[in-house]
Amino acid sequence: MSLKRKLTHHSQRGSALIIGIFVLTVLFLVAASLIRIVGDADESVNVEVWGTRALFSANSGADAALAQLFPLNGSLANCSNVSPTWTAPANALGFYSCSVTISCNAATVGSVIQYRISSLAICQTGDCSGGGSTSTCLRVSRQVEVEARGN
Repeated sequence: MSLKRKLTHHSQRGSALIIGIFVLTVLFLVAASLIRIVGDADESVNVEVWGTRALFSANSGADAALAQLFPLNGSLANCSNVSPTWTAPANALGFYSCSVTISCNAATVGSVIQYRISSLAICQTGDCSGGGSTSTCLRVSRQVEVEARGN
């Protein structure tokens, strides 16, 4: 016969409970990790959407500034004609909660006037006042610069 001891039923008592607790703990950790991954993916989609809104708002502000700088009636270009802000039309839902600030600078090089238009768009959602919890605030900004030559 071998020298192995036979384990009695009494000495094996409780091992299934330990294994069950270990399996539940591992499953809990895996589930918590998956929840965190899904939350991070959701947040990155939100940032991408709001970043796209900010980029399109900045582009629209730069386009509006160019239209003000070089009007269709053929009058002389002048940075004083450019409004410092741009507001989207009321029915344009894609620009909701976005503000656009525009600056125009002119420089003369030889006989040519060069204009630089800078359009900064800030889009935000949630409570971004800074007084309360900032975990609900999502603020994204994009800046576009356009250069043009005038008369």
